[in-house]
Amino acid sequence: MVLNYIWILFFLIAFGVGLFKLVVLGDAEVFSKLVTGVFDGAKNGFEISLGLTGIMTLWLGLMNVGEKAGMIAILTRLVSPFFSRLFPEVPKDHPAMGAMLMNFSANALGLDNAATPLGLKAMQGLQELNPDKETASNAQIMFLVLNTAGLTLIPVSVMAIRAQQGAASPADVFVPILLATCFGLLTGIVSVSIIQRINLFHPVVLAYLTGLALFVAGIIWYFRSLPPDQINVVSTAVGSFLIFSVIVSFVGLALIKGINAYDAFIEGAKDGFAVAVRIIPYLVAILASIGAFRASGALAFLVQGLGIAIGAMGIDTDFVPALPVALMVPLSGSGARGMMVDVLTTYGADSFVGRVASTLGSTETTFYILAVYFGSVGIKKPRYAIVCGLLADLGCIVGGICVNYIFFH
Repeated sequence: MVLNYIWILFFLIAFGVGLFKLVVLGDAEVFSKLVTGVFDGAKNGFEISLGLTGIMTLWLGLMNVGEKAGMIAILTRLVSPFFSRLFPEVPKDHPAMGAMLMNFSANALGLDNAATPLGLKAMQGLQELNPDKETASNAQIMFLVLNTAGLTLIPVSVMAIRAQQGAASPADVFVPILLATCFGLLTGIVSVSIIQRINLFHPVVLAYLTGLALFVAGIIWYFRSLPPDQINVVSTAVGSFLIFSVIVSFVGLALIKGINAYDAFIEGAKDGFAVAVRIIPYLVAILASIGAFRASGALAFLVQGLGIAIGAMGIDTDFVPALPVALMVPLSGSGARGMMVDVLTTYGADSFVGRVASTLGSTETTFYILAVYFGSVGIKKPRYAIVCGLLADLGCIVGGICVNYIFFH
């Protein structure tokens, strides 16, 4: 129901703004732009789904190998004390636990292509435990919100874009991005935990969160000790090494246990195309409405209004030109990256606004994740997932802006 209202709202706002531009401003091309935005959004939705087919087939096959070889069970035992408290509805030895862990790890390493199929595998596992197949369960909501927060240890794509835009040190936003996504992760965990009445002060939960904080601190210390021109090279190499090591460990363990890894891969991979086809309608629907909303200029009006409101409160407005990136992030990942590039081109990659935009453009896309993950298992009622996901986005945005003022202003 919530998605229905949001979907309709995007179209109505786009129509209202378009009508205003046509009647008041005399913009005769505005509705042509709206139609183009809708068609482009639908095209992007189909192309994204089609592009996911191969990588989902690969990773769903590998996950099946990992399950049969016992590697997923090993990973599950490592995180079960923590995950069993964040996901009390999920049995400790359930395969979804291992899939969620690998999904979070791939996201943290900036391996988006690997993270999505792993996330879909986890969502399918959680759906098996869901008593109401059309309504999101507590576990599915927690999983989606943590994905939305998008904890990023190695922001490979952002650093690559900054390098293309001529940044003197493309990786100088590494620490701000890490801290901003940590704020988003904590906001997401706290907001969902309050609603689901999860005790975050349990000694086991605190121990894991402390361990994560120390690990993040170690990552920061190590990369800060590297020469600036080596950070991107090392982070890319580490991420690629880890993900290929996972593949080899799955296949190697299957060999040791005498399991036919090839047949296991084929068995799991058969679901890849079916999942990709299943998410096409959901992606086309949400991206078409977002395309109209963006093409109408409503987003630009919103940013201008926020700039005026922020200035009236006496708050420094130097970061305001980067707000289009923040506002687009929940709606469209490609749109947010496009706006980030536009900000870097206009203001410079090494400007304060450029660094803020780079930080805000590193988080995950709430509505994309919701459409893909929930759509893949037929969830029609997201409950409070959207609200908590947007709160996680807000945590990333506010934290990212504050951190950039500390580091670069």
